[in-house]
Amino acid sequence: WGTPIPIIHCDEHGAVPVPERDLPVVLPEDLIPDGSGNPLNKCESFLNVACPKCGKPSRRETDTMDTFVDSSWYFMRYCDPKNDKAMVAAGTLYWMPMDQYIGGIEHAILHLLYARFWTKVMRDMHLVRVSEPFTRLLTQGMVLKEAFVRTSADAGREYFWEHELDVVRDEHAQVVSATARRDGLPVQCEGWTTMSKSKNNGVDPQELIDKYGADTARLFVMFASPPEQTLEWNDAGVEGAHRFLKRLWGFANKRAAALKEGGSFQPASKALRYEVHALLRQVSFDYERMQYNTVVSGAMKLLNALDGFKGDDPAALRAGFAILLRVLCPACPHTAWALWRELGDEAELGDLLDAPWPVVDDAALQRDEIELVLQVNGKVRGSVRVPADADDAAIETAAIASPDFAKFSGGRSPRFVKVVKGRLVNLVV
Repeated sequence: WGTPIPIIHCDEHGAVPVPERDLPVVLPEDLIPDGSGNPLNKCESFLNVACPKCGKPSRRETDTMDTFVDSSWYFMRYCDPKNDKAMVAAGTLYWMPMDQYIGGIEHAILHLLYARFWTKVMRDMHLVRVSEPFTRLLTQGMVLKEAFVRTSADAGREYFWEHELDVVRDEHAQVVSATARRDGLPVQCEGWTTMSKSKNNGVDPQELIDKYGADTARLFVMFASPPEQTLEWNDAGVEGAHRFLKRLWGFANKRAAALKEGGSFQPASKALRYEVHALLRQVSFDYERMQYNTVVSGAMKLLNALDGFKGDDPAALRAGFAILLRVLCPACPHTAWALWRELGDEAELGDLLDAPWPVVDDAALQRDEIELVLQVNGKVRGSVRVPADADDAAIETAAIASPDFAKFSGGRSPRFVKVVKGRLVNLVV
């Protein structure tokens, strides 16, 4: 798995290939990784050998394996962590191919390509039976942030951290000027570019965690952009994510008594239960397709629906809040777990980490009435409510009798009516 033919470095003959059988045996106890580097460099029995051509003291090559070799198959090894008899074993029959691969743009020509190549090598060697290691690929977008640089003939390009500068921005948050605090001299804004240590434009997660908590950082990253698109880092967006979590916590405290009551659903909460389960259906679909930004927006709509409920139905509030916490748990596990415990009755609910994903209640999605957009001559002029099972004739009658049609029809009767089921009715006069 390393250099195909071992190499000896001789002062007289240079690099000399040597058959493996002619080299001294190195015992495992001589190679103890201690974090200080390649243990081969400290193993005298490995390093010091005689040149096969002249017999003079020579040094054996220690750089025997490229790091990409390890990363190209280590996931196969995870399938059999307790197997000490073979490189891979029966675990790959169950676990491989992997369901999902997520990586940045650079992975497509580095790790991903090498992993696919090595899998085919291992297949040809009859070590595994799969030809492709991964079933699906998600190429995540890059995270961008502004970079500030000063260019000079002597020092070349010097990048500055934003906290080292006095930055003036306009009403659209665009950089107008930047000066270094150390000398008061100007620094140029290079614009939005990939976060990089070399450009001093990264964001330390620990600072966010110390200030806002880990859940805020996770929520912002998920909400700011679809995972496959580029994300422009925005500190104001982090503040927004933090405000949402504080609002969630405030709602739980404000409605604590009702959230612990439970009971039976009341007819007055039908509209709330419809909205909760309609949003749950959307969020579940978005989780499956990995559109996490709309998952978070769905969670925000769920909180709006619960917070805006004016009725007195503890059962509906409790059930809806339990759904909201399970929806948020992958994004905000700490907050969701703490609030889940506040619901009480652990014998009924169990631990949040063990709670099943909520199931959409089809009965809650059944509506007695629906609201249709009302158009007159193709222009939206209002709405009309009709029974959910109304046929086209009943919808037409209700639309003609509506105040909005009377207002915009000028007293004329429609000569053509078009009904789009569940969406709209258009009357042409």
